[in-house]
Amino acid sequence: MKLHIPKRKKRSRRHRFTLTLLFSGITFLLLLVTLVIVDSLTLLLVHYGIMDIDVSIPSLARIVSDTALFSLGVGFIIAFYAGRLPLVPINRVINALNELADGNYSARLKFKGPFAKTPTIVELSDSFNRMAEELEHTEMLQVDFVNNFSHEFKTPIVSIAGFAKLLKTDDLTEEQRREYVGIIEEESLRLSQMATNVLNLTKIENQSILTNVTSFNLSEQIRNCLLLLEDKWERKHMELDLDFDELQIEANEELLKQVWINLVDNAIKFANEYGTLGIKITNYGRVYSVEVRNTGSTIPRENQDKIFNKFYQGDESHASFGNGIGLAVVKKIVEMHHGVVFVSCTEDSTTLTVELPKTQGQ
Repeated sequence: MKLHIPKRKKRSRRHRFTLTLLFSGITFLLLLVTLVIVDSLTLLLVHYGIMDIDVSIPSLARIVSDTALFSLGVGFIIAFYAGRLPLVPINRVINALNELADGNYSARLKFKGPFAKTPTIVELSDSFNRMAEELEHTEMLQVDFVNNFSHEFKTPIVSIAGFAKLLKTDDLTEEQRREYVGIIEEESLRLSQMATNVLNLTKIENQSILTNVTSFNLSEQIRNCLLLLEDKWERKHMELDLDFDELQIEANEELLKQVWINLVDNAIKFANEYGTLGIKITNYGRVYSVEVRNTGSTIPRENQDKIFNKFYQGDESHASFGNGIGLAVVKKIVEMHHGVVFVSCTEDSTTLTVELPKTQGQ
């Protein structure tokens, strides 16, 4: 049975052998140049009588040429094998990169030998391994996202189809009919929100320059976002705790609106019933600090750095709705406005803080 070797691997081996020959050739040329210089100096010194050697010039020339040929043969062998040594780390890097290209994100670089602890090799292996870990983590998140999103997307569709079917029956009371229509409306809005978050993330990830910057009332914008989500926080019987004055800001109004909707919606989602939803804005001169706080379940310390990652879901049981995109959208928009967003927790509350410059010219 003939072993089948992929064309890419054959080309890779051929290229590496060519590189080995190149290194060997350079080493061999250095040896050759050194040998020619030494032999030439030796002949000159003997010719002008500076070196006293009791042999004739033709005999000396023959000895030198024989020695040179022997040295060239030995030098070629040494150069060929010595030229392969610098390629050992290169070959390992190429092999590891090929594994990554083939989808094996668990590939890691590990060097051995006397050069393993040199700063350059350590930096190379650390950088590669960190890149591989990020790719592996992103791949896992994307797989989880597809599974989670499929689950989240299918549930409201099944619900809409089920209640729409029930509406076809003739023996429903008016109260039941209103209830079913309300559920269909709620599930439709849920689907719309999921699709909107995915589209928003795709849009802002492809946007590097902040455009459409205007001056508007930040306080009024946050109040309008609270009104948009009124049904959600009233359903949980939440108490509002608002602490801010009338404040103006320069920003992209539409993008910033997505920040407050996502933060407030996230706070409501993880708040306990009859809990508190608090929003506080502090004026620090050139910067506004907006805190969105909710009482209820908190985020474990080890997960606090992950909540702004794409596709990350803190609630792995799917007990609450969400697809791990909202806070990733928040982070990207805030960074586009040259701001920062971070989370802090106490025993019974979680606070997401956004710090934004008042103007985009500073």
